[in-house]
Amino acid sequence: MTAFVQELLNTFDPLTEPERLTLALAILQRVINLEFPPLSDEDLVLNAEGLFLELDRQESQESQESAYE
Repeated sequence: MTAFVQELLNTFDPLTEPERLTLALAILQRVINLEFPPLSDEDLVLNAEGLFLELDRQESQESQESAYE
């Protein structure tokens, strides 16, 4: 990551939530037509694994929270 990109991210963090959403939408509108290389099978597996681990973590957290109610 370049210093310029890091600086952009640092200026993003203190924004209000509406400002972050506005900026995120503007960036997404600009990158929607970019050509991305296809993901390899390994990339797909790693991304799927990360998603499943996050879902498991969320379910575990929700289960613990409902046990305290």
